[in-house]
Amino acid sequence: MKKILMVLTNSSEIDKEHETGLWLGEFAEPYNEFVNSGFQVRAASPKGGRIPIDPNSVEGTPPDEWDDAIAMLQNTEVLSALNPQDFNGIFLPGGHGTMFDLPEDPSLQKALAYFAENNKVIGAVCHGPAGFVGTKLSNGKWLVDGVNLTGFTNEEEQQTGLDALMPFLLESKLREQGAQFEGAAAYSDHVVADTRFVTGQNPQSSKSAAVAFVQAINS
Repeated sequence: MKKILMVLTNSSEIDKEHETGLWLGEFAEPYNEFVNSGFQVRAASPKGGRIPIDPNSVEGTPPDEWDDAIAMLQNTEVLSALNPQDFNGIFLPGGHGTMFDLPEDPSLQKALAYFAENNKVIGAVCHGPAGFVGTKLSNGKWLVDGVNLTGFTNEEEQQTGLDALMPFLLESKLREQGAQFEGAAAYSDHVVADTRFVTGQNPQSSKSAAVAFVQAINS
């Protein structure tokens, strides 16, 4: 059975006035797609334990088909305790929380470099590519240098009104590190697949990114 590692944020606030965390659908929709494709999924985070959910990502009661995914969020594994060699692919869901604890996390950097250098699939959606920031390969190049990808755009961030509170703008930072960033219209379903990298632009792209990720794993 193929195994997927999903890496999540532990950050629960942007500042004292703004709660944040994981954007729930960006985990639940890919999780279901992976499980329904016959993959085993394990969820990890820098600190392990319960994952905070961005309250803006929950409208009313989540659909019943998300129950198993939500249960996974109650007690995630500590990322540093896992061996990247045990997995066929790694996938990073978003939420503004990822902007604060995933960039330059040593365990995540180690895992991402391993996946990239061993031709294994790397995926992310929305703010998930924040986890790519600051990661270098053994040859000294940035992980994203020359990679065609997407993520939450500067335009979308400005529309949230939270751009001034972010440590950086995701699109700008990825471009700085050499990514060939491909943005589409704000909040449109947009996925970029570049060999072993699969990325989705925003929450609307969660399911499509997961489908493309499954295709890349199986190819």
